[in-house]
Amino acid sequence: MITVKEDTTLVGISELRTNSVKVLEAIKKHNVLLEKRNRPLAMIVPIEKYARMEELIELIEDYGLGLEAKERDSRSSKADYLDLAAVENKIDRK
Repeated sequence: MITVKEDTTLVGISELRTNSVKVLEAIKKHNVLLEKRNRPLAMIVPIEKYARMEELIELIEDYGLGLEAKERDSRSSKADYLDLAAVENKIDRK
């Protein structure tokens, strides 16, 4: 295991197999960059950090959807929408 940055440790696949206990301890403290044949393969992060990342992604997606809805609403006129009575009236005519 080699500490690449203050919060990241580099671990090879073979080292993961032979020193899994040490690697699991390292994961509790910081990110672990898993590599195979000197190429990055995966980033292993503590579960708490993963949960925060997922939460942040959801917030960003919600914000983006909200902006999109607001933009769509500002582009369309109210004439584009039918109220429930108008829809029922249209259906009854058919």
